[in-house]
Amino acid sequence: MCLAIPGKVEQITNNGDIRMGRVNFGGVVKNVCLDYVPEVAVGDYTIVHVGFALSKIDEQSALETLELFRQMGALDEELASEEEAFARAAKSPQSPCPDGSCDPASHNRHSQTGSGQ
Repeated sequence: MCLAIPGKVEQITNNGDIRMGRVNFGGVVKNVCLDYVPEVAVGDYTIVHVGFALSKIDEQSALETLELFRQMGALDEELASEEEAFARAAKSPQSPCPDGSCDPASHNRHSQTGSGQ
């Protein structure tokens, strides 16, 4: 799942030509690219997707959304470190055929489209 998550900008720096910020997502702080939202200042909330701030958001909406994501369990998944994400993936059940070739419905579709054509 890939969500856009609201976070509070705690610090803004420039990394060469790139505007970066330290953004707090309800206790988890990550570095985020702020180049797409030049109007965002320290103390503002922003919506972040895959490390890029996309828009400014009001505090009430941000806090409500964070709480909803927390209740759904989506916040931990989205904000996990790379090591945590890999560990979680390793524990998940694995398909013997990740390309879907074991799925009988998929096999029937391939057989129907490939026969006599």
